[in-house]
Amino acid sequence: MKIYFSLLLSFISILNYSQTIGLLQHTNESYDEGYVLFAPIGSFKTYLIDKCGNELHSWTSTHKPGQAVYLLENGQLLHTGNANNTTFNAGGKGGIIELFNWDGSLDWSYTLSNTTACQHHDVKALPNGNVLVIAWELKTNTEAIQAGRNPTLTPANVWSEQILELHPESNNTATVVWEWHLWDHMVQDFDNSKNNFGSVNTHPERVNANFEASANSSDWIHFNSIDYNEQLDQIVVSSHSFSEIWIIDHSTTTAEASGHSGGNANKGGDLLYRWGNPQAYNQGDANSQIFFGQHNAHWVAQPSMYANDIMVFNNGLNRPDGNYSTVEVIHPGLTGYTYDPNLPYLPSTSTFLYNQGNPNNYYAQNISSAQELPNGNILLCNGPSGLFSEVNTNGESVWQYMNPVTVTGILAQGATPAQNQVFRASYYPQTFAGFPTTPLSPLDILEDTNSLSAACSTNTLVQNETLENSLVVFPNPAESKITISLPFSHSTYSIFNSQGQLVHSATAPQNSINVQLYNWPKGAYEIRITTEEGNFLNRKFIII
Repeated sequence: MKIYFSLLLSFISILNYSQTIGLLQHTNESYDEGYVLFAPIGSFKTYLIDKCGNELHSWTSTHKPGQAVYLLENGQLLHTGNANNTTFNAGGKGGIIELFNWDGSLDWSYTLSNTTACQHHDVKALPNGNVLVIAWELKTNTEAIQAGRNPTLTPANVWSEQILELHPESNNTATVVWEWHLWDHMVQDFDNSKNNFGSVNTHPERVNANFEASANSSDWIHFNSIDYNEQLDQIVVSSHSFSEIWIIDHSTTTAEASGHSGGNANKGGDLLYRWGNPQAYNQGDANSQIFFGQHNAHWVAQPSMYANDIMVFNNGLNRPDGNYSTVEVIHPGLTGYTYDPNLPYLPSTSTFLYNQGNPNNYYAQNISSAQELPNGNILLCNGPSGLFSEVNTNGESVWQYMNPVTVTGILAQGATPAQNQVFRASYYPQTFAGFPTTPLSPLDILEDTNSLSAACSTNTLVQNETLENSLVVFPNPAESKITISLPFSHSTYSIFNSQGQLVHSATAPQNSINVQLYNWPKGAYEIRITTEEGNFLNRKFIII
């Protein structure tokens, strides 16, 4: 089923001559029970703000981002940094992976930047504490031709791609515990005397060595995002150049990942699934292409009607019917990824979440992101313009924020935004396990003035210490049951998981109540009540 959302933006009604940066719009439909993390491309700082535009926390690196940043459930910030690699000098270059503690101190830093390899765009923290990294891998002209590349379409060097799983070690070192290399999974029908010769359309599990090949560009594949599904033990990457997303089996050993068998799917490191542009494996034509320079491919988390489907920000660069961006969800299915050699990979169409019904009015030519919020709204980041938007299920804009941080500093209110690009904006619920147990206190807005921020209020957590101490949860950690001691009788309490999703809510008939935890997943939770003044009172607990 397709769901068509229209973008109903009117900059005339939202912006005026004095309000150009920071908070531009805040309605009662904005999902305020969480915060937004972003790292301006031209800045050394990463910011966490609330939905009123107030800064809650920041981290400072000696490197500008390269490009993604993440908050982790252990309270650390995973930050990529730009090492200014001169060999791999292209958009999205990074080369530094850093872990910052909540207090801003640097816990670990690792450099993956030299003349043969360079981290770029994105990383992904794994549940075991390791980090998945996408990195360019240099191949010479001779190596590329031997692999079946057309010599007339081969520059002096070709940048292939690799995925490395790093285990952080002391003294800013790391051990590569798993790796996958694109160069091991190619096919070509150009030269039967060279490696990888075969039929492209009967080997969709491999990458055509000559698709999108150019003698004028070394950056052949250009991965721009990576995500991991723990349930499936699989990786999804986005290839900007191919306008495709690919799924790879992570259950393999490194040896199996270099071949064509082994792992849960028994396909080794070959592609389990691909989607977005069937021309890449000689299926269909230009009319079959759906993705155009897409970014931010990721699995949608539970609970959601799209859980375990893949959400993508489809930038729409060079789309035949005009340049406009869409947010799309792909339903590949959870097992098998069955492929009919007479058809492209299914489904035949995506589910359009946003901007399909009214195209050409929302466009971000590169970078950018989209994320579903717990109430079904979508958080958008128009990366080139630095504009964050939240839209409801009707496609109406309910919140907007213009990044005021540029390469030269923070703009003054009223200035025209420029050079304020942001790779991605990410939402984290107030209940996120990585936040301190003490509620976060708003500091101030980033810009000099903002009349909307001054008048804005959100459901912030109460700071009254006496009242806060009257909410008690024990035992903590808990196994099968918790007892909640409440400050008021007949209090309505709600319990949220670490993703900000409501898992239980009830009204306590008295000041103390028992909650059975049988069959609840292990992890961090938060209980929350609302005071008579309308503030939140909260307490975190852990199920072991």
